[in-house]
Amino acid sequence: MTDQFTLTPRQRQDLRTIAAMIIPPSEEYRVPGADDDIIQADILATLGRDTGSVAAALDHLARLAGMPLADLAPDARDGVARQLRSSGGVAAATLVRVILQCYYRDDRVLRSLGLELRAPFPKGHVLPDGDWSLLDPVKARAGTLRRAP
Repeated sequence: MTDQFTLTPRQRQDLRTIAAMIIPPSEEYRVPGADDDIIQADILATLGRDTGSVAAALDHLARLAGMPLADLAPDARDGVARQLRSSGGVAAATLVRVILQCYYRDDRVLRSLGLELRAPFPKGHVLPDGDWSLLDPVKARAGTLRRAP
């Protein structure tokens, strides 16, 4: 059984391999694949409550492959990945979501999409200090008192 907060070395190897299959690197767009060291570190650092589901998906993947996924020929990997997608259920969906989530928040990927590396609110502009004019409509409303539960 897997510790709820960590993945085994074999699971990490399979995670890296399946991540590379989902999103390979692109020289054209100058972005890394999802198997990049920084993205993998982000995945492992932020798994949190998804660790159990991701570990279950990786264990299911290992059973389907019969060996570490990286040791399979590329054509065989594709077949195993298709089987995982059709039989992995919620755990497989969680695995894919975690990979995509960490990939698309990587700075290099955001830059390649033409996005700025800062919060877009409010409308991408920085508010001057002390300018509370955005709150004027709220202040103009009558106060509402509610009983606390």
